[in-house]
Amino acid sequence: MNQGFTIPKFQLPGFVARLGEKLPQWPHAVALTTALNAAVKMNLLPEESLEPMQDKTFLVQVIDTGGQASFTYRNGFFRPIFRPVGSPDLAFRANLSAFLQVASRQEDPDTLFFNRELSIEGDTELGLLVKNMLDAVDLSQFRPQLPKLPFSLPLGQR
Repeated sequence: MNQGFTIPKFQLPGFVARLGEKLPQWPHAVALTTALNAAVKMNLLPEESLEPMQDKTFLVQVIDTGGQASFTYRNGFFRPIFRPVGSPDLAFRANLSAFLQVASRQEDPDTLFFNRELSIEGDTELGLLVKNMLDAVDLSQFRPQLPKLPFSLPLGQR
């Protein structure tokens, strides 16, 4: 699936996380839930697999950026949680590089989990449901198609 570009394993310097932790976290949740709701509208996430997620709480924490997004799924929409209380039903924690590798399908979440680069905590059944749902997403239709250009143009077309 990867077309020659690979995302290396990296970890941002510690000061980035210390700074990121001091920033408001709600914008991350708004951005993530907007993207998830768009994926539902584009039929990338099957609605029948979303039903077991009803009223469950989720946390996505990007360790080396200090950022996190808390959200829930309720009444057909992903919704940000502006002031999380208690433990989420399901939490994903990893460095930015691991999340980018999963998103680009360069790495499988199982591999990152077993290599201790991705932490998944909480409801095991819910975790498997989310993992399987994300594995089934086909993003190939959204890859940009670059035009094929000749190496040189005929003299009259320069």
